[in-house]
Amino acid sequence: MANAWQRDETAPVASKTAQDRVSAKPLDWRKRMSDNIAYALLVYTGLQIFVTMGSLKAAGPSMLPYVALCILVVAIIPACRRFERRWNRLDDAQAADPALAGYFRRDRALLWLLAIGLPFLITGLFRLLALVLS
Repeated sequence: MANAWQRDETAPVASKTAQDRVSAKPLDWRKRMSDNIAYALLVYTGLQIFVTMGSLKAAGPSMLPYVALCILVVAIIPACRRFERRWNRLDDAQAADPALAGYFRRDRALLWLLAIGLPFLITGLFRLLALVLS
């Protein structure tokens, strides 16, 4: 009786390199963009909470940080929806087309720029406005 942990010597050895594993996954730009949007929203939310809460503590009794928080929520939802809609319009053949790699990289970079930069930009503008008004 053969040990269950021993390899069957007659079975072919599967030596897959990292490139073989990557190329074995079907290419789907829709799923990749959807995954990026989900992760970007998580990062955006964390930054939004961190930056806005810091602004709330520093600003004292002002409505500006709350307005900034509302604007941040209103700004990111349409932007993410636009990215999602653009990539979900692809049919199965287009979603697997490697020629769309450049467009994907561009949209991904813009998405992450918005997700990381928008909380700092808008909160900074509102803090500057609060300084000017006080």
